[in-house]
Amino acid sequence: MIKSLTKYDTDLFYRLYKLTQKRDCRSIIWLSKTGDGYLYLVIGALLWAFEPEHGELFLYTALMAYALELPIYVLLKKMFKRPRPCDFLMNLTAHVTPSDKFSLPSGHTAAATLMASIVAHYYPSFAVLAYSWAALIGLSRVLLGVHYPSDVIAGTLLGVTIATLSISILG
Repeated sequence: MIKSLTKYDTDLFYRLYKLTQKRDCRSIIWLSKTGDGYLYLVIGALLWAFEPEHGELFLYTALMAYALELPIYVLLKKMFKRPRPCDFLMNLTAHVTPSDKFSLPSGHTAAATLMASIVAHYYPSFAVLAYSWAALIGLSRVLLGVHYPSDVIAGTLLGVTIATLSISILG
């Protein structure tokens, strides 16, 4: 069963990655960079400063969530040690340089899903936009050749889990 899941994961990766071959990937790279973390700080700071109803609690919840998510994400990467597709699969070059050498889970996806979940909790009218953006971040990581689809799924689960825990404690 594990072999068939791995084969499906690799096949789906190739199908998605092929969409970016011989194409200008600047917009996908830009989208992926919105998941680097700087945007989260800007959103949190702006809400804290200008949105008195939920802004402060949003910021504290997000900070707590990221403080929990980051060490768990690092631990999981070191535990699984799954090589990135760009480092493991033949004849494949990533469109970006990853920040580390392991792929499981996708940290960009975990962070984006975590942020989307917190946004959806405090600002439900932005839920669809936030989750759509998080899904596109995850897709971008596969299209850029640095993650398998299952890495993105694992990152999504990590992000939702940590956000839910943080919201249950603070929100």
